[in-house]
Amino acid sequence: MAAYGLYTHIRSNRFRSILLVGGLFFLVYMLTFAGALIFRAFTMDNAPLDWILLLAWQDLRYAVPFATVGTLIWLLISYRFHQAMIDRQTGAHSVTRKEEPKLYNLLENLCISRGIPMPKLKITEDMALNAYATGLNEKQYTISVTRGLIERLDDAEIEAVLAHELTHIRNGDVRLLVIAVVMAGIISFVGELTFRILFNSRSSGSSTTWRSSGSSNRKGGGGALVAILIALAIIALAWILSIVIRFSLSRSREYLADAGAVELTKNPDAMIMALRKIENRGELRMATSSVMEMCFDNPHSGFADLFSTHPAIDKRVEAIVRTAGGRDPGPVALPEPDSFESASTEDAIHDMPREQDATQPWGRPLPEQSSASQVGIASGSKKPNPWRG
Repeated sequence: MAAYGLYTHIRSNRFRSILLVGGLFFLVYMLTFAGALIFRAFTMDNAPLDWILLLAWQDLRYAVPFATVGTLIWLLISYRFHQAMIDRQTGAHSVTRKEEPKLYNLLENLCISRGIPMPKLKITEDMALNAYATGLNEKQYTISVTRGLIERLDDAEIEAVLAHELTHIRNGDVRLLVIAVVMAGIISFVGELTFRILFNSRSSGSSTTWRSSGSSNRKGGGGALVAILIALAIIALAWILSIVIRFSLSRSREYLADAGAVELTKNPDAMIMALRKIENRGELRMATSSVMEMCFDNPHSGFADLFSTHPAIDKRVEAIVRTAGGRDPGPVALPEPDSFESASTEDAIHDMPREQDATQPWGRPLPEQSSASQVGIASGSKKPNPWRG
């Protein structure tokens, strides 16, 4: 279903969500058949291949209800605990207005301007520059930003990133991506479990079965080895299909989210600068590839742009300049976080004698300097602090 505008994109996302769930069950049934083939190959090593395939097909028919119930249970667990699973990977934690007033107020103002419920706000203690949105309904929707993004982007740029993630929630992209992540988790789990059972059985004494099945195949009697190879091919195919389905999600969602952010903030320059600063600096250390697909930018999103989940930053910036105006400064160089820390330490050491000179003999600061630091000067900088006073 092609999407030509915002509302058709939202309808398309709902339709794709249904297809993803249907595709998930289909892939689980494929893996179940592969497991039945492996079971029959180990227990009937002297049987011909067509007989093993027939019995495995019958096993699949009996196993379908159990596989369906198991998948539904997995979906329910993921529905309830997917946020905790993602937070465990990224280290995100909830913050309140008191803890992060500036960040909280920026997100709240965006929600008020559109009349939409306020999602939960979380921070990931990672110096990468990135953000992501999660959730399957209004009670679960969450926007998480990294500590590095907060420290290295200005207020207007942070607001643009928050508006981008808020647009993902509004457009239904978040629900689609969460389902894709859950599907990838199920397929990976079942595939890895099958391989472990297969190779553990082989190492625990079943190698004689492999050798006997191979000799039977040479005599024309057994098809166990061929059945196992077919099962392995099915498992590999299911894994590849899960990847293709995830990467088939339209990359137009990022263009629409960028456009939605510009429409919310009325500031294309801030969106462009946010993209340029985040470019190639968004790799979360502990996040899996599935979680990275949900982020504002995925720096390792595919080879040759064929299977990339995100358009290139250059293309996203070009689309904003073409449709909303703004100026593209090109790639932006940012100092590394370590340089910030070392610079602040050197400044503190260098300024220490002057601070001592500016105090009274018993060590208390002079009234003029203590009052000046409270009237709106941000600590650690010479810029006015609009959030104080």
